[in-house]
Amino acid sequence: MAWFPPHHITRAALLSGIAATALTACMGAGHAPQLPSANFVANQEGPGEEYIIGPLDELQIFVWRNPELGGKVQVRPDGRITTPLITDMPAVGKTPTMLQQDIKLQLSQYITDPIVSVIVTTFNSTFSQQVRVVGATEKPASIPFRANMTVLDAMIAVGGLGEYAAGNKARLVRFDKGSGKQQEFALRLNDLIKRGDIKANVRLQPGDVIIIPESMF
Repeated sequence: MAWFPPHHITRAALLSGIAATALTACMGAGHAPQLPSANFVANQEGPGEEYIIGPLDELQIFVWRNPELGGKVQVRPDGRITTPLITDMPAVGKTPTMLQQDIKLQLSQYITDPIVSVIVTTFNSTFSQQVRVVGATEKPASIPFRANMTVLDAMIAVGGLGEYAAGNKARLVRFDKGSGKQQEFALRLNDLIKRGDIKANVRLQPGDVIIIPESMF
């Protein structure tokens, strides 16, 4: 004869399963994923390795053992630069590494195995190379992205949270070039700024947008 559990046990198990399912749904609903914590303090002030050179950026070009072939240059509005032995080389849209490889290739016509480095000293980046902070902050702004930049760096730059900011409800919006889709991540700005929870600090990427809502009450 088949055995069936008592009615009250079956009902309790059913209710337990429903409660667990509801809890899982609540935890997943309306909560954006969080980024991993930044585990270091930024110690590099220049633009990151993936910085894209833009018009009017100022560059320092070094050519080892041939300093006269380098120097400081500014990217013209037409996106090109001119240096000794090189005329009208396109620079806009390239990373510093890409540009130094192009310069090296051109100089190879005149000197053997040139060693070239390119450093962006002053930059006027486009929106894709900036971090924007909007909403309930002291001074919403677009900030040029720097290497190793974190949320804490951005918040210091805009003067911190506004008086009525709901910092732990802030969101970071990021465009994923790989998928071509926009992603949204949760930020805990109250924990970071007011409670000093460094685990709430996360790394930023060029083009990130930080949105800080106001508290409803």
